[in-house]
Amino acid sequence: MKKQLYFILLFALTFITLSAQRDTEHWFAPFSAANLSPTAKQAVYLSTDSTTPFTVTIYNNGIVLGTSTISKGNPQVYDINAADMIGSTGTDLFTVGSKGLYLKGTKPFFATFRFVVPAHGEILTSKGKAGIGKKFYAVVAPITNSSSGMNFTTGILATEDNTTVTVSGYSPAVVFTNGVTGAASPTLTFTLDKGKSYIIEGRGNQSGNQTGFIGAKIISDKPVSITNGNFLGEYNIGTGLTGGDIVMDQSVPIDRLGKEFVIVKGFGNIAAKTEDVLVVATEDNTQIFVNDNPISVATINEGQHYRVNEPNNTNYIDQGSGHYNMYVRTSKNAYVYQLLAGTATSSATIGFNYIPPLNCLLPRKIDEIGMIEMLPQASNNIKLNILTEKGAAVTYSINGGAPITPTATQGPYDVSGTLDWESYSITGVTGNVAIISTKAVTAGIAGGSGVVGYGGYFAGFSSVPAISKTGECVPGAVLETGDSFESYQWFLGNTPIPGANTYTYTPMQPGNYTVQVGMGGCFATTPIFIVESCYEQTTKSLIICEAQKTIIPKFTNHTVPVILSTVQIDVPPTKGTATIDAVTGIITYTPNSGFSGTDMMVYHFCANPATGVGCEQVTMTLIVDPNPVVKNVSIRACYIQGQPTKAMFNLETSGFTTQTGMIKKYYATLADLSSGINEINPIDYISSNTTVYVKVINSNGCFSIAEITLNVLPPVNSTVLSDKIICVENKATLDAGSGFDGYEWNTGETTQTINAGIGTYWVNLKTGECFTRQNVKVIPAVQPVISNLEIKNNTITVTVIGGTPPYKYSLDGINWQDSNFFENLPRGENSIYVKDFYNCEPIDVTVTVPNLLNAITPNGDNKNDYIDYSELAYKKNLVFNIYDRYGNKVHQANQYNAYRWDGTMYGKKIPTATYWYEITWTEPNKAQTQIKYSGWVLVKNIE
Repeated sequence: MKKQLYFILLFALTFITLSAQRDTEHWFAPFSAANLSPTAKQAVYLSTDSTTPFTVTIYNNGIVLGTSTISKGNPQVYDINAADMIGSTGTDLFTVGSKGLYLKGTKPFFATFRFVVPAHGEILTSKGKAGIGKKFYAVVAPITNSSSGMNFTTGILATEDNTTVTVSGYSPAVVFTNGVTGAASPTLTFTLDKGKSYIIEGRGNQSGNQTGFIGAKIISDKPVSITNGNFLGEYNIGTGLTGGDIVMDQSVPIDRLGKEFVIVKGFGNIAAKTEDVLVVATEDNTQIFVNDNPISVATINEGQHYRVNEPNNTNYIDQGSGHYNMYVRTSKNAYVYQLLAGTATSSATIGFNYIPPLNCLLPRKIDEIGMIEMLPQASNNIKLNILTEKGAAVTYSINGGAPITPTATQGPYDVSGTLDWESYSITGVTGNVAIISTKAVTAGIAGGSGVVGYGGYFAGFSSVPAISKTGECVPGAVLETGDSFESYQWFLGNTPIPGANTYTYTPMQPGNYTVQVGMGGCFATTPIFIVESCYEQTTKSLIICEAQKTIIPKFTNHTVPVILSTVQIDVPPTKGTATIDAVTGIITYTPNSGFSGTDMMVYHFCANPATGVGCEQVTMTLIVDPNPVVKNVSIRACYIQGQPTKAMFNLETSGFTTQTGMIKKYYATLADLSSGINEINPIDYISSNTTVYVKVINSNGCFSIAEITLNVLPPVNSTVLSDKIICVENKATLDAGSGFDGYEWNTGETTQTINAGIGTYWVNLKTGECFTRQNVKVIPAVQPVISNLEIKNNTITVTVIGGTPPYKYSLDGINWQDSNFFENLPRGENSIYVKDFYNCEPIDVTVTVPNLLNAITPNGDNKNDYIDYSELAYKKNLVFNIYDRYGNKVHQANQYNAYRWDGTMYGKKIPTATYWYEITWTEPNKAQTQIKYSGWVLVKNIE
């Protein structure tokens, strides 16, 4: 018998936020074909409700296969090579391969992979982001035909690199196509990179494969997409086998499942049980309820399955005019698949349809299902099944035409077991279809002809709202979700965006965006939608030391100028304020008063497009660490002994700051500080009066400069302490004066005054904390010296030098006079005494007053014939001279003439007259006193 082609169209679409099938990204995992005809044809069908055309890019293994531009009313078909999706040889199975598709658009769109081979056909309807996840249970149709041409298949496609996948939970009786049994290999583990895939297959001629792979657990550490079913399957019960058909659908992860389902019968024969429902549990003790029966028809555990019509064939209820539907409810989330057929007479037109759970968040419209009746090689008869909340007003349109209200025979029809939902069936639908309801709505199709049958559901993944965008990045991107919900709240990260309460939002910064939508008291939140920046992103940090900081925007990696009018602050700081100078483009940041810590702001700027450089967005970390608090100080230190203009200072303890943990650098001049040269040692710094500078630096390099004025405390000397002159036999009183805080004499005494003999002394005079050492001497008085004695006859005039006048004179050392003149001295030896101001022991000189002759008569009578001073010959430097009245020397007596004169000159007698004489010598005493005698003598020469 000729096989009929039953092509299942799985158009599982939902509206933009809730309709997971209508999405910006779609993945199609590959599958295996036991026998693939070279005449097979396959394509992706693309449609959207966007009136603005946009491009969809189709990838295989990260490589662009092509692009297609779509818009509302303008769906497109893009042909796919079988080798990019279908594994047809043993080398394609149980190994990491590159089969599978990834589609990406800038706006949400529907995508189905439709394929036909001779007498067989199928459709995979992408669930968009709702179809990827980390935990699945494989669902394939039971195999009742034990032919080797029958199979089960599951394909796994990675959406991220380094994805580890583990498959387990299948029966030990399973025999895979590669000969490995479930008993020998209870788990399959493999690692996939993004775009890579892995295909599993078992043939129908192994009894363990008839139901052994249903409910196999698939776990991955990163999101994957799953295609499961049978490339050729047959599940008849109680009727003859007619050849089978392709039975396949895209799965969803367990977090997209639900507990309440309505199934509307396709074109198949209920009696032949080609119209049925397959339930697979994800948790133990899952109860299954059918229609209005309050008693569960079965309880199954994790991974187990239940075929609703296998025990009996009365579960589809005719609600009138041949409109059959069924209500299934589970106690825990479960997979529900519809087994259906394209004709009432053959099991070769069977199909597989994932049934989405019911939810009050389902959209109010489905727009649009493109080319609803088409397969790559033919068109087919379509039954459009619509599910809505009870009491909804429903219309549909074809190819953008006027709304059409269903007839009474088309619905609505009740659903036994629920008062909340009702169903419609409309046959003969073609073209591009849109459905509008006043309440939640979902729609499925059953298609078929003599050789083909297929089906699918649109909308129904209300737990996974979706976001689309116009534009590639911010600025310029616009985010959009469905416009059929009652409430909206957009979020950036976990923070609600104030005022963002419509179905569109224009983001001002990149980040992770979600939107929570609400309908009739139900709420759901979209998956995270990552918005990237159009700008060249840079990250910088800036240390803020001052009360204000200016930031000059400039490109990090380019030398082109910034267009000043483009400078904008995208994210203002929270710990301060930032303003832009409209003329210069300079940003001024002012931290809040008293704030210290880390702030952040984001700003951007652009170049002239003609330069080829775009924009740059800077995420600036602002490290606010105010300049250290310092003050100018003045310090004093005691002078250094011997250097009265200098002192030793400790700059570190001068008190210029109270902040700890600072770095301090000291300089003698501001020029050195500015250049960072010639640092000085702050401890034991020797200086005269001056000002030095300290740079106080915190851990972030912020600094302040303080001035330290250095004051040398000069020596404070006593104004009364002075050297003393005393006689050697006496002591002096040394008085350091009053007003000092203490005294330390080198004698060990600590009094203001001390008595001291001749010598050198010092005293430390304390003023405050400083000591001034003052030296003082006790000097012996200098004795006067009798330098000259002038004797005239019996008078003596005393000449004194040295000592300290006034002098006192005496002949006996007892009686003293102020005059240096003595008269009436006796002839012979006389003592002359002298003392000075200090009244010390007097000095004395003994002097001889010779017998002076006043007349000689040199006549030879031996009486007064000559003057004779030979008795003075022992005197030092004795000189005896005779002068006439005119001052002419007439004789000089010396040792050669025995210090005598006989009244002659050169041997001749001189005239009788009066002559003057002068006798000098040096007394042989310590003072070498000069003695001078003078007088006159009468010379009578008798002729």
